Amino acid sequence: MENIETSSDPQVENPLPDLTMEQLPQELRDAATRAGWAALVPVQARTLPYLMAGRNMMIQARTGSGKTGAFLLPMLARLDPSRAGCQALILVPTRELARQVWQEAEKVMGETGLRTVAVYGGVGYGSQSEALKKGAQVVIGTPGRVLDHLLKRTFNLENLRMLIFDEADRMLSMGFYPDMQEVKRYLPLRTIHTSMFSATFPPAVMRTAREFISHGEFISLSSDHVHVTDTEHVYYIVEGMDKDRSLVRLIEVENPASAIIFCNTKVKVNYVTVVLQRFGYDADQLTADLSQSERERVLERVRKGTLRFLVATDVAARGLDIPNLSHVIQYEPPEEMEAYIHRAGRTGRAGASGIAISLVNKGERFALEKIAREYTIPMQERPTPTDEDVAALVSERLTILLEGRLRARDRLAAERSRRFEPLARSLSENEEVSALVTMLLDDYYQQSLHAPTPQPGETAAKEAFPPTQSSRRPGNRRHR
Repeated sequence: MENIETSSDPQVENPLPDLTMEQLPQELRDAATRAGWAALVPVQARTLPYLMAGRNMMIQARTGSGKTGAFLLPMLARLDPSRAGCQALILVPTRELARQVWQEAEKVMGETGLRTVAVYGGVGYGSQSEALKKGAQVVIGTPGRVLDHLLKRTFNLENLRMLIFDEADRMLSMGFYPDMQEVKRYLPLRTIHTSMFSATFPPAVMRTAREFISHGEFISLSSDHVHVTDTEHVYYIVEGMDKDRSLVRLIEVENPASAIIFCNTKVKVNYVTVVLQRFGYDADQLTADLSQSERERVLERVRKGTLRFLVATDVAARGLDIPNLSHVIQYEPPEEMEAYIHRAGRTGRAGASGIAISLVNKGERFALEKIAREYTIPMQERPTPTDEDVAALVSERLTILLEGRLRARDRLAAERSRRFEPLARSLSENEEVSALVTMLLDDYYQQSLHAPTPQPGETAAKEAFPPTQSSRRPGNRRHR
């Protein structure tokens, strides 16, 4: 795929000029006023002409850019409030985003007669089912819960006119790809106006876009006009003694398909590898003093794409090519400035976008800023995820996995499960034995998302909790 520059958009046929608020139809200006928008933000001004024209788009736009308004406003002109039933389906990765988009949709729709509903897992079906049966025209939800309602026939997609994928990269990271595929089976055979918004377009997102979008066109409009093939450069400031735990929290939040983690010394490489392995991650190390047989074993897994996390020094990783590498993580800044370019350049190749993450303490930050100035690299500082952030995210991700597993059970399996309902109730009511439930949930999560891929010649122990299809997504090491 060619580079897709914001300035010229070579893959957009018949480019359209940006819109201003004054150029919008009165109905859309009124909606913008209801939502509290005084003017169109860049992503809205740029993409609204294409979406209002019904063109299928893949749009690179970061969270907080105003993209929600970009896909909500055209609905006012495209949807029919007199016709009950889902006409616009917006798929989102999390419960929180579903609520946020729903709140924005309520403001935009106002008194137009278009009804909205947010559907997501982790809560009861009652109010969601009622709103769907009453014929809400705009449905915002996570793929798993949307699929649940389709299976229960509380609504259908026969009248669907618009399909939106919001934050597609996060949706795949959460493990929703199989559910997205299942939802596709319920789509009408006719052409549906489809758009996909994503902060980045790594190979997994690109493949998913091609599955759902016919004749899709690209627009890239991020805050710094990064095009699709760019590498995003971010850094986190962490306390020196907490760097290892910060790395673990970042891995959980990012959930990379594959990553190389750079350290400056062999001692640090060994330490980081041991930490990751003890936390249950599929990690291995590459240093200059490995035996030839050990080095070949690691390199073979790298070549086959079956090793998720490789921890290495610059010298050991020289000349190493890892296919579809989504993340480069620098556990510490390089000792030589030029090494940063070599490290970061290992991701974002062959038409894909990638992310280079640096973990720095306050002292190391100056070295990183010097590198950014030397090579004119736009570095973004992000807040380090807290334990509470990670707990909330993995809980939602685990709910997705469990709900997907529950959907896959047949009648006999469901009947068998009922034997344990009394035990489940007693465990949930007994604080003293909650450690048992916690252990089971943790084991299931680790086996579903982080268990190493069994290698040829190895006798893999039978998993107590085999991964469900909900944990499978394009680019995941388990399914290459």
